[in-house]
Order: sequence, then structure tokens, then C-alpha cells
Amino acid sequence: MAISTVSFGVVGLFALVFAISLSSIQALALAPAPAPVSDGTTIDQGIPYALMLVALALTYLIHNLYSPSSFSF
Repeated sequence: MAISTVSFGVVGLFALVFAISLSSIQALALAPAPAPVSDGTTIDQGIPYALMLVALALTYLIHNLYSPSSFSF
């Protein structure tokens, strides 16, 4: 009984080593990722959008500051 568990462990270890070495032999090198290309259009579009949001927030704040809080008819 002890011989079968030892041989089972040896065979399992051999299979593990074989599987690891076989997968590393057949592994292909990954293709390098292309370099990110930015021509500045994203930044050129982002700046006006940010300025429009600031203008919208200022308009909202100024309008609420000078408008009457209650309407009486």
C-alpha cells in the first residue's frame, strides 16, 4: 500500500513538471502593444468642454444669487 502512494506521488510530480515545462516550450511571445498616439485633438476638445461647464456653473450660481427666493403673485 505504501508503494502505491509513493509511486502515485512520483507520477503526479513528474506530470506536474512535464506540464509546466511543456507549456513554457509552446508558449508564444506576446506581440508588443502599439504605442499610444495622441495628436492633441482630445485635449483641444476637452478644454472648451471644461470651460463650458465652468460657465454653466457660474451662470447657475449667479442666477440663484440675484433671483428672488419666493415668487408672489
